[in-house]
Amino acid sequence: MNGLLIGAVLFAAVLHAGWNAIAKWIPDRLVASALIGVAFAAGGAIGALLLPMPASSAWPFVIASSGLQVGYMLLLTSAYSHGEFGRVYPLARGLSPVLVTVVAVTALGGQLNAGELLGVAALCSALGTLVLVKGLPRRGDGLGLAMLTGVTIAAYTLVDGVGVTRTDNPFSYAAWLFLLQGCALVLVCRLLSGPGIARGMREHLRLGLVGGLLSLVAYAIVLWAQSFGNLALVSALRETSVLFAGIIAAVLFKERQTRVQVVALALAVAGIVVVKAA
Repeated sequence: MNGLLIGAVLFAAVLHAGWNAIAKWIPDRLVASALIGVAFAAGGAIGALLLPMPASSAWPFVIASSGLQVGYMLLLTSAYSHGEFGRVYPLARGLSPVLVTVVAVTALGGQLNAGELLGVAALCSALGTLVLVKGLPRRGDGLGLAMLTGVTIAAYTLVDGVGVTRTDNPFSYAAWLFLLQGCALVLVCRLLSGPGIARGMREHLRLGLVGGLLSLVAYAIVLWAQSFGNLALVSALRETSVLFAGIIAAVLFKERQTRVQVVALALAVAGIVVVKAA
């Protein structure tokens, strides 16, 4: 990978941490989810109009993934409404590669090399530290929701990993995924919140749409970078967003970051990089 690609993927990591921070900043989780859904639907609709349709064999995966990602967004914003950004984000993001690796080994017949085993051990240690550094998990601290979010991320990652192989154009797959996910997300939030959600959406319109736009741009950058090959390295660099989230937690949300948390965040990034690049 040349410097441009590395810089682009690191920028995508910053954008990913940024849109998550916006989701945390908006006080109503359903309003945040709905506004991000509007941006997803708009971006997906543009892509669906400009790109060819995905292959018929990919549609079950597009539909399944869109449903999982609606659940992911609702769980994520709910976790943010209860817990600290600096603990929820790395736990949700870091748990996913551990679970994907476990499924790949136990259910898909994969094998772990020494580097991957080391990476999983480092990541598990880091996540355990982040969970326990401020005491045992308590009811209402968002950590349980963060773990469910990580499970959902792992699930749609596995679905998409198979689904994109069933179509010739991964960008078409992504466009329809965003379109279906966005429309479903807005509908579900409206059903859960009632007509009063419109007032909250108007109040936070610009910020919510910016969050959705950042997510779309980050995803597009990663897809573009992956088109040049070396998928594992692109994916690993992308997960440096955990470090950027730690900075945002300290600067924007004024969450106190202990030295132990900083070391754990760095260890989490190292573990993710090793797991995905080994």
